Amino acid sequence: MSLLREIIARRIRSNGPLAFAEYMDLSLYHPRHGYYSRLDHRSGQTGDFFTSVDVGTIFGELLAEQFAEMSLSIRQLSKNDSNLLMLVEAGAGNGTLASDVLAATATSYPELYEEIQLTLVERSQTARASHTANLGPHAKKLGLSTDTLPDKIRGIIYANELLDALPVHPVVMTESGLKEVYVDLDSDNEERFVERLGPPSSVVLEHIDRFDIKLEPGWRAEISPASVCWVEQAGRALDLGFLVLIDYGHAANQLYSATHVSGTLATYERHVISQRPTHMDAAWLLNPGSVDITAHVDLTAVQQAAEGVGLETLTVVDQTYFLLGVSPTETPGSGNTVQELKRRLALKTLLLPGGLGSSHKVMIFGKDVGRVRLRASSFSTRMT
Repeated sequence: MSLLREIIARRIRSNGPLAFAEYMDLSLYHPRHGYYSRLDHRSGQTGDFFTSVDVGTIFGELLAEQFAEMSLSIRQLSKNDSNLLMLVEAGAGNGTLASDVLAATATSYPELYEEIQLTLVERSQTARASHTANLGPHAKKLGLSTDTLPDKIRGIIYANELLDALPVHPVVMTESGLKEVYVDLDSDNEERFVERLGPPSSVVLEHIDRFDIKLEPGWRAEISPASVCWVEQAGRALDLGFLVLIDYGHAANQLYSATHVSGTLATYERHVISQRPTHMDAAWLLNPGSVDITAHVDLTAVQQAAEGVGLETLTVVDQTYFLLGVSPTETPGSGNTVQELKRRLALKTLLLPGGLGSSHKVMIFGKDVGRVRLRASSFSTRMT
């Protein structure tokens, strides 16, 4: 039995079955043995999954275009004489995306680049340790590398695929009512984890009541009080500026529907996705700490949580339309050199419906910036 499996097993023996959210948190974020804690980088060709950042620098370049536009609004509205612009990436990993954003800003918006103070927020100590090296010539812009959001932010908070990796509570609606999924030891083999249905915890009941989630008998779903808590924390920390969230998910009426009767919980390992919600063979129970565990984001709950702490929804749109909106008029990659062809292919990967372009949604919220019209909103709220 691995060290993490033994840690989890001991906790179950001492306290009884674990809420799945606690199991997921340990599996992903245990300080020494968690999935995200052991390596500074998990994605890309040699990793377990593929993100927009792995396509190349173009994703960061296009984000830089939108951030430059946002910075103008912040500068005009700020009552602070300082020109400092806080750029805060949450779930920053090893800092690759931030490096791409800064490099593009330095080239296209040198005055803005001088004003930026970067904060990278990342729970993994291993990833944080690589921030300075991965930022390279832009390390001088790093004001803080930390595991928590700053208390007061005037600028831009952004997160790419953060919320989907926060711990979730799987629930099942049975004929006798709502049940929550717990992780227990197999009574016949204590080296094996199994799922057990039990009474829903108070945090589950409060979340379902708050967001009016309806499930039919036989449906399984995941709810994420952790993502709501994070959005509320970010909204309260944002003094003036924007919150940009990029993730895969659905509105509540799609997420909690006959389309997803088995839920969306999944593991990724070597680019293979496993979704097996049967109690005895669930892939997420086999090797805690060695596979990514993820679930789709409830976009409705995120939006309501953000608006509940004073943020204004500016746009919710497919990544395809977001990137088309922020792309320069002279689209990079229009030539025929090998480098330009690679850039065109990278942009195509980010835009194509059916892939990252439609599976990923971009949610942008503002705090005390008014109903500013952003380039990201050029295609309104188009989603597939």
